[in-house]
Amino acid sequence: MDLLIKNGTVVNSNGRYKADVAVKSGKVVAVGIGLDPQGAEIVDATDLLVLPGGLDVHTHLELPVGDTLSADDYMTGTRAAACGGVTMVIDFVMQGNGQGLLEAVKGRDKLAAPKACVDYGFHVAITDLTDDILDEMESAVNMGVTSFKVFMTYAFGITDGVFYKVLRRSKDIGALVMVHAENHDVLEIRKAEFIAQGKTSAWYHYLSRPEFVESEADIRAIELAKSVGAPLYIVHLGCEDGMKAVEKARTEGYPIFAETCPHYLNFTCEVYKRPDGRNFVCSPPMKGQASQDALWLGIENGNIATVATDHCPFQTTEKDWGKDDFTKIPNGCMGIENLYPYLLSEANKGRISFERAVELCCANPAKLFGCAPQKGYIAPGSDADIVLYDPSKDFTISQKNMHSTIDYTIWEGVQLKGYPVRTYSKGALVYKDGEFVGKPGHGEFVKRNPVKRSGPAL
Repeated sequence: MDLLIKNGTVVNSNGRYKADVAVKSGKVVAVGIGLDPQGAEIVDATDLLVLPGGLDVHTHLELPVGDTLSADDYMTGTRAAACGGVTMVIDFVMQGNGQGLLEAVKGRDKLAAPKACVDYGFHVAITDLTDDILDEMESAVNMGVTSFKVFMTYAFGITDGVFYKVLRRSKDIGALVMVHAENHDVLEIRKAEFIAQGKTSAWYHYLSRPEFVESEADIRAIELAKSVGAPLYIVHLGCEDGMKAVEKARTEGYPIFAETCPHYLNFTCEVYKRPDGRNFVCSPPMKGQASQDALWLGIENGNIATVATDHCPFQTTEKDWGKDDFTKIPNGCMGIENLYPYLLSEANKGRISFERAVELCCANPAKLFGCAPQKGYIAPGSDADIVLYDPSKDFTISQKNMHSTIDYTIWEGVQLKGYPVRTYSKGALVYKDGEFVGKPGHGEFVKRNPVKRSGPAL
């Protein structure tokens, strides 16, 4: 073996136990007590938790937005991921008008492959559906891209009829459709009215797309998926009534899965009243306290399947484009380095169990997106994506101790109980005691498998 992690407490989604973990050639080869090191490097994990690496299944790296790009590229974004214990990201590929799905994926892979510090995969956002694209969806699945996104808003959003066709096709090929759910027509009317009234601050970003704008679209999306019996994954769920709709559909036996984000769990719409409120502008926006409470209840009762980040940050100067007009603020927040530490801190504080945190950030994303048990678990045969976590370590988030390229963080001053001290990606040490020690190009494309689902169980 190459590496032996001794004396730690292994935590998977289904339980925890004292054990050593042996690694060879990038894989976990044994988990047990008193393993013989056989000349391997020995790492003492006494008093530490030994966790699977996290999966952030919702990122936007190097994303073209208007006249700029999201600020983290595939190197700086995956570097930050590694330093937060995330060992795989699934990034979004935006289909261009007239562009084939495989063409779009191959173009993004050329960007990612030489830069990625941890493993990666892709979802494809379908913006220009034709009969040829419907056929090509199966080719993408065979390539290992098993998930497709549709937007119900933005200029590139699709109609309900297109959404229906994508859902129907996905059921046949074992793909998972993801949806950004907001009512486009209503939010555009509200935006225009506020601007005409001179109401231009970040607070009106929230008021232009409040709870009902999201929940109406959540309900509509769920009904479309139910009509064809197709699985549906709602990205960045942020509202109470949307959470209720997910719970109702799952209780009825439908394969409806919801993702929420750390910023919805930690902040409410009150942030938009702050002087730096534009830094928190994302869509859907953070909502009121009742919605935050509903999301935490969804985490506790199992109706939230995953937590991911929607990592799509912009520099302060770019956020400042909208200081006098909220419609000009680039939409997106950072979180790729904060995802896993935040959920683990909440577990350390007793709000959820460590097993549930691992389920939300590791096991469930791996199951839903077709890369389990290679990812999301510590078990013989799995990739040696391993995080050593010190539950006694106090950590205060600051832009100064993050590893992104962004010149601020919405998480500034948030205090965490416990923090990762080492991250291994396929057995290679990529983060140690606050420092990135990996290298660009270490990460590889992960070919994912189609997963056909007929009910709410993962």
